[in-house]
Amino acid sequence: MKIIFITGGSRSGKSSYAIKLSERHSGAKAFIATAQALDDEMRLRIDTHKRQRPDVWETFEEPLHLAQTIARLVETHEVILIDCLTLWLTNIFMREPFPEIETITRDIDACISSIKKLKDAASNDTHLYLVSNEVGMSIVPDNKLARLFRDAAGWLNQQAAAIADEVYLVVSGLPLKLK
Repeated sequence: MKIIFITGGSRSGKSSYAIKLSERHSGAKAFIATAQALDDEMRLRIDTHKRQRPDVWETFEEPLHLAQTIARLVETHEVILIDCLTLWLTNIFMREPFPEIETITRDIDACISSIKKLKDAASNDTHLYLVSNEVGMSIVPDNKLARLFRDAAGWLNQQAAAIADEVYLVVSGLPLKLK
């Protein structure tokens, strides 16, 4: 299995770039959507993403159990795209009002470890695309929960980049290959 990690700011073009990169591979394509439509604005965002996605993608909505979903799909799909790790992290944060850092880091570690094990054990040519927001390049948030999220997202992105075969940073629609 080959892992391609794509990060960038909000509305930077990272999802579109991930889809564009994935077009170089044939075979069944699975899109794992981590977003949850908890309000009208998020429903609109999700609908927009769905309309922009080519019809070749089979969509799986999975807000929490990424590793298990990937393990299941790696047997039947040549391309798996997760959009996005940051929303997955948000879903973990939303399980309880003020999560403990130990709980968050345990969930991140478990997911990354499971993906790494899948990568090492996979006997096929599946390409796994991980999309995530870069949220740590701005001001320091003014509240503890936002700082905790920013730090957890940074740590998650570091771990994803470490296990990835290729890493891209997308800024203003332009990709920069980092690894």
